[in-house]
Amino acid sequence: MAVVETFVPDARLREGADRTWWLLAGVAVALVGAAVIVVDRVATRTVEATAGLVGAAIAVGDGDLGVRVEPGGPRELVEAGYAFNRMADRLVAARTDERELVADLSHRLRTPLTVLRLDAEGLDSDDTGVGAFSAAELDRRRTIRRIRQAIVTLEGEVDVLITTTRKAVTRETGPAECDVSEVVRERMVFWAALAGDQNRPYQVIGAQLRVPAPVPRAELAAALDAVIGNVFRYTPQGTAFEVAVSRRDGYVAIRVDDAGPGIADPDRALRRGASDQGSTGLGLDIAKRVAVQANGSVSIDRARLGGASVVMLLADPGATPRQVSRFGLVGRMAREVREVREQHGTRWPRRRS
Repeated sequence: MAVVETFVPDARLREGADRTWWLLAGVAVALVGAAVIVVDRVATRTVEATAGLVGAAIAVGDGDLGVRVEPGGPRELVEAGYAFNRMADRLVAARTDERELVADLSHRLRTPLTVLRLDAEGLDSDDTGVGAFSAAELDRRRTIRRIRQAIVTLEGEVDVLITTTRKAVTRETGPAECDVSEVVRERMVFWAALAGDQNRPYQVIGAQLRVPAPVPRAELAAALDAVIGNVFRYTPQGTAFEVAVSRRDGYVAIRVDDAGPGIADPDRALRRGASDQGSTGLGLDIAKRVAVQANGSVSIDRARLGGASVVMLLADPGATPRQVSRFGLVGRMAREVREVREQHGTRWPRRRS
């Protein structure tokens, strides 16, 4: 058995210890710093995701249903973000359906109102300023006047309701599209019955094939009803009319002609609230608003039948529109029309006998 005893100097024993302690301290500091950075990143993502959800919830509570969040942060917050977006989508769909229902119901109400207005206009005169009348006759004429005024007021309220709801729906869902021919055929089913009651010959041209246009279906139906309703309102019973659908130079054209007396001042008739026949002029304003919404226009000219011709131009989704004059003419023909109008003014040509 052997025993080995080794003597190490104290200086040799402590050699390198300081360096080791400094190395351990550096590693500890680095680990703490890395932990702080990781925790900060995780906490920042969590705080940002939470703040985004809070801000979006406040915006939705204030009525802005277009707000969405970018899901992020921990798994629970990511799931909460996706759930919030689904909830907002369902809220938009529910409100859109509600406004569509209100607009559709309002449009359905417009049809019987039109019939009621036409029947009211067929009553006796409500003029009480000329002639001598008995008390009973005065009361009857005043009642007729009140009925007519109430119908006009109710029509205006319905128009405002339809316009307001449609604008809101368009902002939330984007532009819509419809088949012009289908809308014309559908509305002519209603107007054909009235035309038969008033012995009005009519003709529908070009509404057999599908013709798309960038305008909501109900708005186009309202505009068409307004223009055709003016034919029934301002022309005598038995007056013929014509509705035509065509495509021209990058536009879809809807033309409504009649054989009535025409419109003396087309520019004034197209201005809101102006009418030579004593009404509010709202009908043509509705048509003009719908046409402008579809990047088009409305014009009035002398019809082939001898009366007024109202043309609605709607941008054709399948074509590139060209510059169109207010009469729907293009190029040299448009320039010639402008030159003639500048020289001679706006005048109706004489009706051929």
